[in-house]
Amino acid sequence: MRYADGGGLTPAGRRRRETVRMQAAELFEQKIKVPDVARRLRVSVKSAYQWHQLWRDGGVEALASRGPSGSRCRLSPRCLEKLAGFLEEGPAAHGWVEDQVWTASRVATLIGRKFHVSYSVSGATRLMHRLGFSPQVPARRVTERDEQAVTSWKEVTWAEVKESGRPAGATSASRTRQASPDGRLGAGPGADGAVPRS
Repeated sequence: MRYADGGGLTPAGRRRRETVRMQAAELFEQKIKVPDVARRLRVSVKSAYQWHQLWRDGGVEALASRGPSGSRCRLSPRCLEKLAGFLEEGPAAHGWVEDQVWTASRVATLIGRKFHVSYSVSGATRLMHRLGFSPQVPARRVTERDEQAVTSWKEVTWAEVKESGRPAGATSASRTRQASPDGRLGAGPGADGAVPRS
């Protein structure tokens, strides 16, 4: 069965599914066999056996809906608010002075430092998207880079190198040697140019 929005049931779907489980619990209390419960409720036998196990171990409460599935955020709403503020301050305010780019790795490190919660890089990426930020790839540029020297090189040296190239339309050609019937290169039928004896 495909669920809406890429996974999980809608709230209405969860309520319907819970209603079916509660009906199953009533049938289990009446000592109706699990395969018969599955047939009556039009569910798989496997699901009916799982529900029966839950019902036997925890009663009707064990069959109640637990809400939406998926991992819950490990940061409280207050911590998420603080994290958004930290991200707004920029990386330099938190020790990354080489550039002003938030990477998922840096955000994961920041979360660990500020909230003592461990996040993976992919988890930090999802959290950033949730907060309306997007991780960026830092520009690989050395801090000692001399922009004036780079500009000068592009304007003078590169222009000279570019002009001294081969004239447009110039091509090169070289002689090729014909391959022999057995696949080796040579001047004729044999590798040494001699005709093989019969």
